[in-house]
Amino acid sequence: MIQYEYKTNTFIIKKVKSEFNSIKVQSSKDAADYARNFYFDDMLIYESFFILCLNRNNNTTAWVKISQGGVSGTVVDVKLISKYAIESLSSSVILIHNHPSGNKNPSESDKNITRKVKDTLILFDCQLTDHIILTETDYTSFCDEGIL
Repeated sequence: MIQYEYKTNTFIIKKVKSEFNSIKVQSSKDAADYARNFYFDDMLIYESFFILCLNRNNNTTAWVKISQGGVSGTVVDVKLISKYAIESLSSSVILIHNHPSGNKNPSESDKNITRKVKDTLILFDCQLTDHIILTETDYTSFCDEGIL
């Protein structure tokens, strides 16, 4: 009889402290202000997509850069968002991305990915709390606008 040996990947959960302090998110403004810390110089150049992970008390437990694209879009992988939400044992997630153009209105693509992420996170008992679009001087909250 032939025996086959397979090597598999090992996954671990590891908590690493970041240079950003945890905050309690009580409003979309809290989340938008906190997220501006991650954007640095690329706010007006690249569209970047981040998530904020929160515990049951709405305290941030992690933030993750999901993707960085070009001047008018970026690819958002729902599997990656789910991975980080699960690994951080999040109770909820806030999606955040920027529009370098300065247009704070959500596109149909923004709305579609929001629905897709929301539907996926429910499977893991994780809630999508908000999706925030940042511009250089302003922001839009899907929750505040009744889109979520």
